[in-house]
Amino acid sequence: MNRARRDHKGFNLVETIVASAILSGAVLTVGAISTRALTGTRFNRQREVAASLAEKQLSLIDYIGIDEFLDTGTFQGDFTEYEPGYHWEVTTEYQGVDNLYLVTITIGWVENNRVQSLVVETMLNGLDETTSETTETTEGTAIDTIEEIE
Repeated sequence: MNRARRDHKGFNLVETIVASAILSGAVLTVGAISTRALTGTRFNRQREVAASLAEKQLSLIDYIGIDEFLDTGTFQGDFTEYEPGYHWEVTTEYQGVDNLYLVTITIGWVENNRVQSLVVETMLNGLDETTSETTETTEGTAIDTIEEIE
């Protein structure tokens, strides 16, 4: 009987169960990594769209001039043509010297029931009241941060 058992080649039940468990774990790990990568890709795409919209608003403000923009009184709005729907808000702060304004543009959107936002800040020169010079953009760096509000 011992000889018959040694000649029989194959897998027993325990070996089959262990191999199935290892294979299942590997498949679940690959699936989890793929899901996380897709979620990260979607978030990065939304952040890129928000940065593009902030640049669009900043270009518009620079084009019409900060003084004209302040006169219009429109400091917030929505970009409805984009999914998931972006809201923009602009705040300005006079710096007290050389007609310099700190312009902060906040682009917000909702992702998975969480409010996400991108904040961009820059400085713009306004028109001097005594002379009629054109509006110039100062050379500065934009600061962008992501804030999550629950």
